Amino acid sequence: MIHTDYGYEIRARDRLLCVYLYGEIDHHSAVGLREDLDALILRERPKRLVLDLSRIEFMDSAGLGLLMGRYRLMCDLGGEMAVEKPNERVMKILRLAGMERFFEIGGRRGERE
Repeated sequence: MIHTDYGYEIRARDRLLCVYLYGEIDHHSAVGLREDLDALILRERPKRLVLDLSRIEFMDSAGLGLLMGRYRLMCDLGGEMAVEKPNERVMKILRLAGMERFFEIGGRRGERE
């Protein structure tokens, strides 16, 4: 039995789409999240996508793939993406992968906290 422990809440206004993710992002949950987020992005057509990771308890390489895919989709749509409030473990993964080269993390592009 595959257990996918994740969820999200959304807030959208003035072409800003904020998605508050919670739970875990691993290879099981990334599939459903990717489908949900892509449908949401294509429906809302935001100028800016902000993914709040403050309630993400675990993320592996599938999470990195999820973030990069949404970044590419936003670029294709002429928008931008940011990631906010990752915990220390998630931030370490993001930094090791060099993600700050692609999108803002914690509100500052390319800067370390």
